[in-house]
Amino acid sequence: MSGHSPAIRTLAIRTGSWLALEARPETQNLLTLAFGAIALTLSLAPMDAQARQARPHNQTQPSPARHLPYPDLELPFQISGGQYAPVAWSEIAGWSEDDHLAAYTTFRVSCRPIAALQKPPAEPKALGTSLRDPCRIARGLELSDGAKARAFFEEHFLPLRISRLGEGEGFVTGYYEPIVDGSRTENEVYKVPVYRRPSNLFVRGTTQASAGLPNKGQVFRKIGRRKLVPYYDRAEIEDGAIAGRGLEICYLKEQTDLLFSQIQGSARVSLDDGSTLRINYDAHNGYPYTAVGRILIERNIIPKDQMSMQRIREWMEQNPNEADELRRQNKSYVFFREVQLSDKDEAVGAQGVPLTPGRSIAVDKALHVYGTPFFIEGELPIESEQSKTPFRRLMIAQDTGSAIVGPARADLYFGAGADAGKVSGRLRHNARFVMLVPKSLDPVARGRKMPVPDERPSEKIAKLFPQTDPSKDSPKEQKNAAKAPEVTTATNTKPVPQAVTAPTAGPSQARAVQAAVAKPVPLPEPRPKLEAATVKPYPRQLRRYRHRQ
Repeated sequence: MSGHSPAIRTLAIRTGSWLALEARPETQNLLTLAFGAIALTLSLAPMDAQARQARPHNQTQPSPARHLPYPDLELPFQISGGQYAPVAWSEIAGWSEDDHLAAYTTFRVSCRPIAALQKPPAEPKALGTSLRDPCRIARGLELSDGAKARAFFEEHFLPLRISRLGEGEGFVTGYYEPIVDGSRTENEVYKVPVYRRPSNLFVRGTTQASAGLPNKGQVFRKIGRRKLVPYYDRAEIEDGAIAGRGLEICYLKEQTDLLFSQIQGSARVSLDDGSTLRINYDAHNGYPYTAVGRILIERNIIPKDQMSMQRIREWMEQNPNEADELRRQNKSYVFFREVQLSDKDEAVGAQGVPLTPGRSIAVDKALHVYGTPFFIEGELPIESEQSKTPFRRLMIAQDTGSAIVGPARADLYFGAGADAGKVSGRLRHNARFVMLVPKSLDPVARGRKMPVPDERPSEKIAKLFPQTDPSKDSPKEQKNAAKAPEVTTATNTKPVPQAVTAPTAGPSQARAVQAAVAKPVPLPEPRPKLEAATVKPYPRQLRRYRHRQ
């Protein structure tokens, strides 16, 4: 009998791989949902492409990048070592009573070089080139009325009360142009030479062709081609260090005449032939200026309340031997140049324009721009030595001086001659300064755009997270902080630092001690390292089927 026995069931043979598991019902449902989602996405793709093409292009542009930490804003200007505050025109004492037309005329004189300026100054200053706009308006505006001149300043400028940091007032002195006797040739009467700038005088950044060298900074004497040494001081020059080199412009009677001409920076020399020679500052020997009047006060020779240039001159005439020693205490020496001015012309200031008596001032050129208006208010001894004459005038910065240093420091120009010398010689007084700033530099408007700093943390937060300055930590602490914390192998955690015990301190010292022993906030503990768990594979279920016959 062939074939299978009817008593034995025939085994069903499964085709395919035995590793392929039988699909579960829930898996079949998930696959059905996935295929449905893919079909829906493919059906919506053409619609999304059409909508993207129809969308405006301006919506796809990325947003501009944010400036960090703050945007680039025009901040209020700063004056080194100075402070200022806005003030109303009505709060300036004497503003409405001043002769604004005279101030406006002087301001227009300063506007000539300002309007012609093509490039910004080499040394950046607070006002920069902001005076160009009001100067261009003033150059084309002829005024003959004081009220209109006042309206011009109030329309184009803002008043700011300015002073040295921590002080309420400024300081003013006076200067003038001396008129001295002299001669073109040396003789028994005129023996004191007035020197022009020597050819071996060297200042870094300038050439011999420069019209005027700086009145501050180092000055050298060239020896050979490369060697530079400090220039001769006053004593060496008076003893003949540069004599006989053809540098003599003219000769004066006394060393005192030369000293005061050098202090003032210019002079009118009445020559013995009847003509007038005008000389002006050109260079100096590099030594700082030392006030001889201060030395007389320190030596208790002249009381401080009686000090003036007239008293200094009288004392030097009465004590010629002591005067030589006193004069040489001031090692600074000024060299002049001859200028082509008539007797009616005023002296030329550092800005290069003629000065106006009673309206021109010398300021610190390192801080201020020539042409800046200043309203000066004070009580000065103008009529007499003991008087307190109200001085309330709008002045224009047109000159400078080596002794004029500070944001609220000015030297008032009073003209030429003996009378102007008497008035200017007794001025050493405090005064209040108001600087007129172009409206384009309004500090109040710029201050409104300044970012506000973050709020201070509460006292509780400050105690929980004390701030430490890394630059003040000791090198040992910085080295320890730079090392990575060790991790123990047993617990897989960082060792906890021991608390630092501080000596007992009183209530007033508790906060200081806490700041001294404060440690940086520790970082959180690292996440524990867990070993990967062994995942057992899903057990395969094998089934056998028998065919029944």
